[in-house]
Amino acid sequence: MIRIEIVISGRDAPPIRDLITSAGATGYTSVSGVSGIGHHGQHSGALLFNDYDTLTMLITVLPPDRAPALIDAVRQLLEAGSGVMFVAETHVSRPEYFQ
Repeated sequence: MIRIEIVISGRDAPPIRDLITSAGATGYTSVSGVSGIGHHGQHSGALLFNDYDTLTMLITVLPPDRAPALIDAVRQLLEAGSGVMFVAETHVSRPEYFQ
């Protein structure tokens, strides 16, 4: 299985969610209020006024044959703005959930 984690602005998360769904993922986890530091400076995890003003991390797991299309689509979106994507092979306890 392939685990894909994407950290992006909360306002940019909806199109990524759509890509995850269209790639055939059976689900994803969304964590809002993510904090960290990177090329665009420090980001606080504190919610300001809404979820759109903070970073969001989206996590999904796909079979290896479905992952490349999602990875390429997310890369294209990230080229136009800020964000980061992590891709790794992973094992899951119930693989039938991800088919």
